[in-house]
Amino acid sequence: MKSRQNLRGIASMLVATGTFVANDSCMKLVMADAPPLQVLAMRGIAASLWCLPLLLVIGYGRQLPHALNRWVVLRSLFECVAIVAFVFALPRMAIADITAIAQISPLLVLVGASVLWGEHIGPVRWLFIALGIAGALLVAQPGTSAASPYAALGFVTAAAAALRDITSRKVAHAIPALVVTFNTLVTVMLCALAGSFLFEIQVRPTLTHLALMAMSGFFLMCGHYFIFLAYRLGNARVVAPFMYSFTLWAVLSGFFIFGDIPNMVAIAGMVVITLTGIAVLIFEGRAERSGN
Repeated sequence: MKSRQNLRGIASMLVATGTFVANDSCMKLVMADAPPLQVLAMRGIAASLWCLPLLLVIGYGRQLPHALNRWVVLRSLFECVAIVAFVFALPRMAIADITAIAQISPLLVLVGASVLWGEHIGPVRWLFIALGIAGALLVAQPGTSAASPYAALGFVTAAAAALRDITSRKVAHAIPALVVTFNTLVTVMLCALAGSFLFEIQVRPTLTHLALMAMSGFFLMCGHYFIFLAYRLGNARVVAPFMYSFTLWAVLSGFFIFGDIPNMVAIAGMVVITLTGIAVLIFEGRAERSGN
């Protein structure tokens, strides 16, 4: 029975990562014609319109005031920084490259936990962290003709996402995940709207743009739902490594939708990031079981 639950958790994680990349792909398509903050704002509106009715149908309407909890708000602000950095890089880089760099976020969580909370990391974890960052540098390839200055935004995304995840630990377990998600969607939407009106020249969206944004919002909501479901159904240590399927989905999206093919150095970096992340999860699980 437990193995079946774990398989369902793994399947949910694969669906979650796939739908998140589908959401990013829809945004990248629209960003060919519209500025990034405007696209992010449109996606936020669409995602909120999908999420709010679901939240009310499930019966979480009375829990909405918890969306103003200070830790929930702080978490959403870090998410906002991560997303804004990501969407500025997304139209200017291959989707697989920016996604792979952002995947070092779990490794940076270890660094943050050490700096902020004094958690012991140890030499093996530091080695994994160094390898993961080295893998990200292989993807970014600074100083070469294949490098993009926007790759730096991938590192900003990873750092802000790590702070988001560290802050998530302070959010009370009694606050439903969908309420936290709704706060995040609204916060990012409002910040994007303000930034777009202040700094961008607005582009009138076409029906194609609106359809892609509706799809993007739906995929985003599904991603949050299935990632929550993945950890509820399966054991966290079994399910978590499949988070790195983000990179696989992004490579497939880049190839089939945008015609992007990563070079061998970038592929090597993606492999290093993925293997390092999985190794950290396995090592953490063994350390917990041994009581270290």
